[in-house]
Amino acid sequence: MKEFSIVIAGGGSTYTPGIVMMLLDNLDRFPIRTLKLYDNDAERQAVLGEALEITLKEKAPDMEYIYTTDPEEAFTDVDFCFAHIRTGKYKMRELDEKIPLKHGVVGQETCGPGGIAYGMRSIKDMIELIDLMEQYSPHCWMLNYSNPAAIVAEACRVLRPNSRVLNICDMPVGTVRRMSQIIGKTPKDLDVRYFGLNHFGWWTSIKDKEGNEYLPQIRDYVKEHGYLTQVEVDTQHMDPSWQETHKKAKDLLAVDPRFLPNTYLKYYFYPDYVVNHSNPAYTRANEVMDGREKEVFSTAREIIAKGTSSGSEFSIGSHASFIVDLARAIAFNTYERMVMIVENNGAIANFDNDAMVEVPCLIGSDGVEPLNQGEIPEFERALMYQQVTVEKLVVQAYIEGSYQKLWQALTLSKTVPSAKVAKEILDDLIEANQEFWPELK
Repeated sequence: MKEFSIVIAGGGSTYTPGIVMMLLDNLDRFPIRTLKLYDNDAERQAVLGEALEITLKEKAPDMEYIYTTDPEEAFTDVDFCFAHIRTGKYKMRELDEKIPLKHGVVGQETCGPGGIAYGMRSIKDMIELIDLMEQYSPHCWMLNYSNPAAIVAEACRVLRPNSRVLNICDMPVGTVRRMSQIIGKTPKDLDVRYFGLNHFGWWTSIKDKEGNEYLPQIRDYVKEHGYLTQVEVDTQHMDPSWQETHKKAKDLLAVDPRFLPNTYLKYYFYPDYVVNHSNPAYTRANEVMDGREKEVFSTAREIIAKGTSSGSEFSIGSHASFIVDLARAIAFNTYERMVMIVENNGAIANFDNDAMVEVPCLIGSDGVEPLNQGEIPEFERALMYQQVTVEKLVVQAYIEGSYQKLWQALTLSKTVPSAKVAKEILDDLIEANQEFWPELK
């Protein structure tokens, strides 16, 4: 079986060790000859890089491994780039969440003003990564799961339309994992139908391989419990704020009981509830910094201090197993069925062709083939049109340096109550993002 060369862009991310451990756990399915970490923050990456070097010498001594801040070294001779960057790190995520809350508006890293601010920061770095990949390894595929995925995907569509970039999010994967737990199955047992935008969608069918439909059974469960399960099925979404999010799914379902909702819809359907249940002084960013951030870097420093990973191993990022499935589909033409973020082009029959939608796709060596989801109801279509227009306006504002279009994007967001509040938030976000955003006029 062919062995592959991989660069993980965002090597200093708290998710990187889990992804590396997941890759090691899947070497029989996806052999690796070279693994590289790349980050523009040498100091942060070095801690994880050194700890993973010790780990890999013990677990995969024949694998070539480097961590670097040199783009040429990172991107030369690679087959896949796994991209999960966070421009501005958690310091800026905290501001993304706290600035809107100061104005009584949802503070969240991918939805509403916070997501828009994060998107404006991410576009430049994402485009630079694509250009580096194409310069040094033109046949490489980028598997991008950087947030905010919807805005990043739209920017890729507009600015690099012919690049070998596949955009995917782990949220549908994680929720289907919970659905499988509810009915006593595994995710691999299930084929789903789903339509929407990233962090903004609905499941219309959950079938097993024999064609048995489980949506009514899961819907009955979600009506009572949301997506909370008796046995936790991943470690990524177990923090208190996420438990509350999974529980809130039962209220999302009530808005349209025909379909199973994506949990992120709570920010659009119940923004007042979210704000009232938020602590402006301690947001999800603080929860992550006090939780996963400290845990991962503490483990890394223990491994370095001891010179061995024995007794201080990183956790396997089981939630990220979809990355291996996606890479294998490209490498071995497996036609894996996965929910991806793609240009619509008729996949949703009554929606704009140039919209970046999230639908089930078949993935092979030539890329992504979206599966037709038919026409969607008026309620969902109207919501999606409003939100996809927000995302398009953000990208236009970035490209044109347009204050007006970014104000319009914030005004149009369902999380923001008025143009007045949108402008106040925008002015605060501009002040906070001077280092990262283009100048707006």
